[in-house]
Amino acid sequence: MPFKEGDFVLVDYVGRVVETGEVFETTLEEVAKEEGTYSEGSLYEPRLVVIGQGWVLKALDESLLSLKLEETANVEIPPEKAFGDRDPDKVRLYPVRRLTAQGITPRIGMRVQMNGRLATIRTMGSGRARLDFNPPLAGKTLSYEVTVRKKLRTSKEKIQALIHRRMPLVEIEKFAMKKRKNALTIDIPEEAYYIEGLQLSKRGIFMDVQRLFPEIETVSFIETFKRPEPAAEEPSPKEGSEDSEGDQ
Repeated sequence: MPFKEGDFVLVDYVGRVVETGEVFETTLEEVAKEEGTYSEGSLYEPRLVVIGQGWVLKALDESLLSLKLEETANVEIPPEKAFGDRDPDKVRLYPVRRLTAQGITPRIGMRVQMNGRLATIRTMGSGRARLDFNPPLAGKTLSYEVTVRKKLRTSKEKIQALIHRRMPLVEIEKFAMKKRKNALTIDIPEEAYYIEGLQLSKRGIFMDVQRLFPEIETVSFIETFKRPEPAAEEPSPKEGSEDSEGDQ
């Protein structure tokens, strides 16, 4: 049966620019490698989407409502429903020295920050760089080949998926979790203690849980540090053994 708003689903997709066929985003490792967009260290796996929460483009989100499990659909999204039309007033010229002063070695296509905003370097010449502050996909018609791989049904599965969304590099099985009435306790495994932005990840998990599980009022995170076991001492060699030093 079709999905509905609020459903937790795991989806695979390949996003392309219709005009060029270029893949700009995918959850599939083999596609990324074939298309030359593979990024070492990136995680390629089905993505969690809670339908209706705006975690993907609205047009893509709405298309999931009419799909069935393991059914693949092609969704085409015009610029006005994707990242908008390109605004020529958002393209500016800046001296290259303003970039090099920030320790940046500029090159065409690079994403840089200027005056607190992200921009793409479009051209360079005569000591100046043309910076485009439009979103990279502005003015583009997009197409998604999307497949729903799984629907999550239990509270445990759903909360585990929310944790994994914020801490994807730690195996979800290593998180212990207890849910009692209006409280949730999550034991953080040692592997996660030194993740950059751990506090922000925990805050994000809390916000997700509070919004999607309104009955849960508190989320507690437990981090337990244990004293390492002392190393066992090597036994002393017995007198008269081959390893002992006797008279020669």
